[in-house]
Amino acid sequence: MNTVKRSKGLNLPPWPKKSLPFLIKEFGPTLFLAILLGTSLDLYFVGKNMYMFPIRPFPEVFSVNIAFTFVALPVMVLVYLKIMKQVSKWGKAGVILFLSLLMPIVERFSELFGLFEHSPEWRHIYTFFGYLVFLSIILIFYRVTNKEH
Repeated sequence: MNTVKRSKGLNLPPWPKKSLPFLIKEFGPTLFLAILLGTSLDLYFVGKNMYMFPIRPFPEVFSVNIAFTFVALPVMVLVYLKIMKQVSKWGKAGVILFLSLLMPIVERFSELFGLFEHSPEWRHIYTFFGYLVFLSIILIFYRVTNKEH
């Protein structure tokens, strides 16, 4: 028996309750890969002086913004994966394309707020293609590790 109170007129199914170990098993490997890829790519591009993070936690220790790679990126990937579970095949392609187009805009705003700086050689199209590949790899890895076909 379902004891969840519902508003009149809404015929919504109850939210499935998933335990924390189940969520870690489902999303953990993919979030770990996202952190690993994000940090590695940032270290590579910062090392090549393609971009830098003027404002970052522990600047004397880390050359990359660990708040982004260890907090913001996993949260964004988790939301991304939750959305991808709900859309069709073409919807998945649309979401990946939309987010890849959105990221250069977000990157530009980050520059305006002083959170990010690029070298003159950097082109925002690199960000578009980078996120296109990154999001595709993340989705494929998630599907493989969860046998979702």
